[in-house]
Amino acid sequence: MPRLPPAEKLSLALRKNVRDEWDNNKADLEKQLSELLGEAWTVEVNPNAIWPYHNDGYAKESLGSCIKAYVEGAIYQIKYLSGRYDTLAAEINEIAHAKVLTLDVDESEPSRFSYCGADVEDGKLRMLFNKDNMGVNIDYCLNEANLFAALNGAPTEKPISFLSRLNIRSEYDPNIAAVQHGLAELLGKSDDEIKINPNFEDTFAKLSAYKKTKGSELRDDWETCLGSFTLKYYEGLVYQMKYQKVGEDDMVQEGFLEAVSDLEFVFRIVEKLKNGTYGEVEFADGKLYLQAPVEKWGYNVDYIAEKIIDLL
Repeated sequence: MPRLPPAEKLSLALRKNVRDEWDNNKADLEKQLSELLGEAWTVEVNPNAIWPYHNDGYAKESLGSCIKAYVEGAIYQIKYLSGRYDTLAAEINEIAHAKVLTLDVDESEPSRFSYCGADVEDGKLRMLFNKDNMGVNIDYCLNEANLFAALNGAPTEKPISFLSRLNIRSEYDPNIAAVQHGLAELLGKSDDEIKINPNFEDTFAKLSAYKKTKGSELRDDWETCLGSFTLKYYEGLVYQMKYQKVGEDDMVQEGFLEAVSDLEFVFRIVEKLKNGTYGEVEFADGKLYLQAPVEKWGYNVDYIAEKIIDLL
């Protein structure tokens, strides 16, 4: 979509509104944003460039107020989401490394957003509005869906996407210690002797590749489940070991410790299963492997270890 030419000069009333409502508040809003994110941020908006996209409402008559409202809405959303995800500020600073917040029209054709959205370009976090809806749904420009999609879609050299990292930190990291403790109790060991290897990078790479293949049945939200599903596989292991009384039968416990001499529990994606339909465990190299093929990842996770005694 070719851009509309910027306004050569705004009317006196508009210039006054931009001065009073935007220019006079810009420094304070930049300070609020910087304090929220823990780094020095700036806000870049060209009023003349965006005003031609006004409709007959708010943006046309009160451009400065409109720009201010977009930035205030962004600060509100980031503050709200940071309260739910304690690593979000660090992620934003790293992904939007220029530490600049901007407001502009979405030049995609067709537009990616019905009203508004966001992306990251050249390290800048860009608030974007549909060319026909400037000033509409202002407060939702950086809501969770829009902001997270922007951060997840930004260029990165990290081996795991933003959405998967966020899920790992919010779902897996706070809960895996309970799994480690459960395994230690069942095997008569201390918690720190139990080693858990979730193998996230390899799992992400294989699931990502599979998702791109024709006919892939991998769920669309797989990135937001990487940590939580991996945790569930380990919780399923503990459940089955308790159910099959591994911690109550000395002979079974002894055989288990001989098979898992390294006390390491590894999750991995495999091409084919040997003894299961959706997932299975395998004893090898002094480790216990919890494994599933890509096409069955996330299915029947509670039964990953249902045949564990048969394999001893």
